[in-house]
Amino acid sequence: MGPKAPDAMSFTVAIVGRPNVGKSTLFNRLVGQRVALVDDQPGVTRDRREGEAKLGPLTFRIVDTAGMDTGAEDDLDRRTQAQTARAIELADVLLFMVDARAGVMPQDRDIASLLRRAKKPVIVAANKAEGNWTLGGVGEAHALGLGEPIALSAEHGEGLAELLQALMPFAPEEDEEAEFAEESAEDEDAAPDRPLRIAVVGRPNAGKSTLINRLIGEERLLTSPLAGTTRDSIEIDWDMNGRAVKLFDTAGLRRKARVVEKLEKLSVGDALRAIRFADVVILLIDPESHFEKQDLSIADLVEREGRAVVVAVSKWDLVEDKQKRLSDIKKQMNELLPQLRGAPLVMLSGLTGQGLDRLMKGVAEADAVWNKRVPTPALNRWLATALERHPPKAVSGRRVKIRYMTQAKTRPPTFALFGNQLDALGDDYVRYLVNGIRETFDFPGTPIRILKRGGKNPYADD
Repeated sequence: MGPKAPDAMSFTVAIVGRPNVGKSTLFNRLVGQRVALVDDQPGVTRDRREGEAKLGPLTFRIVDTAGMDTGAEDDLDRRTQAQTARAIELADVLLFMVDARAGVMPQDRDIASLLRRAKKPVIVAANKAEGNWTLGGVGEAHALGLGEPIALSAEHGEGLAELLQALMPFAPEEDEEAEFAEESAEDEDAAPDRPLRIAVVGRPNAGKSTLINRLIGEERLLTSPLAGTTRDSIEIDWDMNGRAVKLFDTAGLRRKARVVEKLEKLSVGDALRAIRFADVVILLIDPESHFEKQDLSIADLVEREGRAVVVAVSKWDLVEDKQKRLSDIKKQMNELLPQLRGAPLVMLSGLTGQGLDRLMKGVAEADAVWNKRVPTPALNRWLATALERHPPKAVSGRRVKIRYMTQAKTRPPTFALFGNQLDALGDDYVRYLVNGIRETFDFPGTPIRILKRGGKNPYADD
C-alpha cells in the first residue's frame, strides 16, 4: 500500500455549482471523452471524478463534483457534499458554473459566499449560453461579485477560448522535462511501466466502494447501505507497492430485466467500458448470496472480454462458520465458473482491511499470468503429445490435420493453430486444447483464446 501516485499535471481545477448546471458536460468535453454520466435528472454525480484536461496548450487536472446543496439533510447527501468540499480544498482554481438560461438562483448566491471563504481563485462560467436570450442570465452572474463571468456552452463547445484565457495565468512556465513527459504520454500503452488498470465489479451493494476506500486509505468514494449509490465509473490514481495503478469503481451490474431507468442503463454501459479498459478485474461477491445468476453473468462477461480475474468475497468479517462457507464457495466456483478455474480467490473485508494484502498479491499474480508467453518449441512438443493422446475426429469424412501451434499474443494469452480443415474442429476439442495449455503451462484462471489458421507451418523451412 502507499500514497497516491504523484501528479504530473501542472495545476488542478475543480468545477463546482448547484446540481444540473452542466458540470459533467464540461468535464467530458475537457477530458475529450464521455467518462462522466450526463442526464437531465439533477444529482447524477455523487463521487468526485478526476481526469486530465487539455485546452489549447494547457494540460491540467480537472475535477467534476457533485452539485452543491447547502441544505443537505440525510447522511448520504452530507457525505456527498463533503466530497465536494474536499475537491475545493485540493484545487488550485475553482470554476463556478451557473445556468445562464435559469439565471442566478438563491442557491448560487449561497455557493458564492462559500467560495469566497475558501480563499481560492474563482472563475465564473455562465453555462448554456447558446443564444442572445440567455444574455440576461450572463449579466446576472456579474452580481455574484466574483469577477467577469464567461459565457459558455459546454454542450456545443462555445466560449472555450475565453475559458483558456482565464486559466492561462495559473499555468506554470513549461520546461523541457514537462514537454518530454507530454510527448511520452502518447506512448503510455506501449511503456512497460504504464499503470496497472484494475476494475472492481459486482452486483449492487457488494462493497466495491468500501473496498477501494480501504485500499487508498481515505473516504474517496461514497458508501451507503442503499444499492446504487455509485452511478458511474470513477477512476482513481493509486500507488501499489511502488507500481502506478488506475483503480476503477463501477456501478453495480443488475440483470437486464431490472435495468429500467435511463440513468441506470447509462451506469451499466459505463461499467462495461471500465471492464474493457481494465487489465485485471476484481469480481466482488457477497458471502451470503454468492454466485447468484448475476454474479455468473458478470464473470462470463469478464471472460468474454478477455480480462484477468480475481474473485473476492466481501464482508468476510460478518461470516460465522468461515470454514464451511469457504468450502461451499470453492465447490460452487469450480462447478459454476469452469472458464475461470484456478483464478485467485480471496476472502476480505473492506471495512476492517482483512485480506487486502492477499488481494493485491492475487491481482499481481493474475496480471503476470495474463502477460505470460510460452516458447514455441515447448508449445509444439506439448501439442504433439496432446494429438497423440486424443486426435481430432474426422467430420463428414474430412480429416482434420493440426500441424503447428504458436502463441500469437498475450493479454489475454492467444494461440494460433495451423493445419487443414480446422473449421471442422469442434468446440469440445478446442476446450480440450485450452484445458491442456492451462494445466501444462500454468495459466490458472485467465481467459485463453485459440485462433484457427489454415495452411502450412509458417515457420517451416522452404
